[in-house]
Amino acid sequence: MQRALAGPEQREGLLEVVLDLGRVPEARYPGRVLALGADAIERSDLAAVLQRLGPFGGDNRAGIERTLHRISAIRNRTGDVVGLTCRVGRAVFGTVAMVRDLLDTGQSLLLMGRPGVGKTTALREIARVLADDLQRRVVVIDTSNEIAGDGDIPHPAIGRARRMQVARPELQHQVMIEAVENHMPEVIVIDEIGTELEAQAARTIAERGVMLVATAHGNELANLIRNPTLSDLVGGIQSVTLGDEEARRRRTQKTVLERAAEPTFPLAVEMHSRHRWLVHRDVAGTVDLLLRGQPSHPQVRELRSDGRLVLRDDGLLRPAPPPAWATAPAPRRQGPAPLAMVPLPDPAAPRPAVASAALRVFGVGLAAQQLEEAVRRRQLPVQVVEEPEQADAVLSVRGQLGLDPELRRQARDLGLPILVIKSDTPHQLQRAMERLLERRQGGGEAPREDPASPAAVRLDDAHGGLEECRLAVEQVVLPQGRPVELLPRSEAVRGLQAELVHHYGLRSAVFGRGRQQRLRVFPA
Repeated sequence: MQRALAGPEQREGLLEVVLDLGRVPEARYPGRVLALGADAIERSDLAAVLQRLGPFGGDNRAGIERTLHRISAIRNRTGDVVGLTCRVGRAVFGTVAMVRDLLDTGQSLLLMGRPGVGKTTALREIARVLADDLQRRVVVIDTSNEIAGDGDIPHPAIGRARRMQVARPELQHQVMIEAVENHMPEVIVIDEIGTELEAQAARTIAERGVMLVATAHGNELANLIRNPTLSDLVGGIQSVTLGDEEARRRRTQKTVLERAAEPTFPLAVEMHSRHRWLVHRDVAGTVDLLLRGQPSHPQVRELRSDGRLVLRDDGLLRPAPPPAWATAPAPRRQGPAPLAMVPLPDPAAPRPAVASAALRVFGVGLAAQQLEEAVRRRQLPVQVVEEPEQADAVLSVRGQLGLDPELRRQARDLGLPILVIKSDTPHQLQRAMERLLERRQGGGEAPREDPASPAAVRLDDAHGGLEECRLAVEQVVLPQGRPVELLPRSEAVRGLQAELVHHYGLRSAVFGRGRQQRLRVFPA
């Protein structure tokens, strides 16, 4: 195995070496696997490896003293080791440039990402920069000895930061509180917050004015919102019952989810790869948007091979000159100089306006995020708006428009065409957008329909059909228990009538052919 990994090309990009009993050892790289020899691993081979390692902790992890490598064990039912995962640990310089400006703010920072994306590596360098460059008192809570290496002497990769080891993983939250009470840190660095007790300890530390830098399980911020164990890190989620008027104003159900408190971490980073991070500079605002079904707009940061950090915003990749601190000499710094940093735009600045030629659509019973995703997939010239007064057309899911007669009256007064779809699947949404665009192209470029246009006539026909259906139900079907057959209507109007009938708890069916198709309403 040593001979197979002796060359620099074999070690470049090496992630881990896997030793499983009865199988050929493997070296794993990003996107590929390399077999190391042709002989299967025997028990004596595993025993020889275990003799050269430190003791395994309660999390089945061990290490090699004064290195950053991590060895994890797989055991059988009797506790014997039958497999080892030897993960390569590296001290990589330069990744801190992705969030260097966030460290200057003094606000707590949360890193998220899938396993192997480089969270621990970034955490290690952040601890060094905070301790050496920013002269902060930093304490690293090193549960698995993965940040500062195995043994009692921390690895030089964390600089002057101090390291507190954890006897057992379930005691990590106690060591976090102990660090604050006994050692007066300005910054606490934690890897893998994964339990409710650890989340509560993190909030306690943040409320004492100590900056936190931590990683958490989850690929993105939305995962933490849905995780009841860790949702407190982003403010916690609670169910709120709205009044009738507020529910109509929001166009939502009366019971909604809202953020319960201020986030423990005001800043969050989604690490999609080692060189592409999404930064949420206002976690509270982002969580509020996600709970309302609206899209968030994180800053996309990419680190290029030449050390330049660029910002991807609205599909454009824009480099910029480095700020003053990137060119100033850093005190007491050893090794490579800090990488160039791109100044980022003010998040409060207005976003570029959508082209005026875009069709403005107002959704009823549809989340704005769903509509925008459908528009993005087909690259359609459509803009999703939040108020019917801003719209050129109304798109509704069947059963929703009939629940809000005031909104239907408002759309009629504005002369807005209404399109009703059966469900909110991506295909239905995309097809609906295309139909609205075809209708506008067929009627000219005017953004609003003339009251005398065919669309407005169809809207009046829909209103008349709904009024006819309401009177028939309330005056005949319900009080007399007799079925009623309505006048022939178009397919769209019949769909609205069927929704209204369903709202009354009655049944309906379509009779006739062609233009004579009509709805018949039956008693319950």
